[in-house]
Amino acid sequence: MANKSLNRIVIMGNLTRDPELKFTPNGTAVCTFGVATNRTWTTGTGETKEEVQFHRVVAWQKLAELCGKLLAKGRKVYLEGRIVYRSYTAKDGQEKNITEIIMSDFILFDDKYTKGIEADTSLTTPPEPQEVETTDYTIDEAIETPEPISTDKTDSKTKKTPTSEDKETTPASSDDDDIPF
Repeated sequence: MANKSLNRIVIMGNLTRDPELKFTPNGTAVCTFGVATNRTWTTGTGETKEEVQFHRVVAWQKLAELCGKLLAKGRKVYLEGRIVYRSYTAKDGQEKNITEIIMSDFILFDDKYTKGIEADTSLTTPPEPQEVETTDYTIDEAIETPEPISTDKTDSKTKKTPTSEDKETTPASSDDDDIPF
């Protein structure tokens, strides 16, 4: 166990911008976006303080495509991934350091936004609880053995073809109010 290590990060926050979905020259999807996390605490004097941290998140392949479709600025998201520190040389020649979260999974925590448009709240309101009538069954009553289905048009018990005499005839009704339309 001494040779095992763990690089895992879990954050929950709000997207600071819409995801940016791009494709590498060989066709791999990559999506980048920002997430803000807040921390609130009370000082010894009773003053409430708030701190905001901004995180750069990168998703790859199918996960990137999902992020591009489902995420939008302002949405609350829970995400898991690993933290990566890298450096690069900027266009002006300066060495830059960057910290990113390479996302491995995410869960959306709100459903009231669809690409930034507020949805109808009646769709997210849970239905009223209803009473359900229950019946106690014994095992013999609850399990019925189905009869085999025959592919021909014969009666499976008597093996005879149904005729017009076998059908019940009902007298024609002169009352047109029974028409279902």
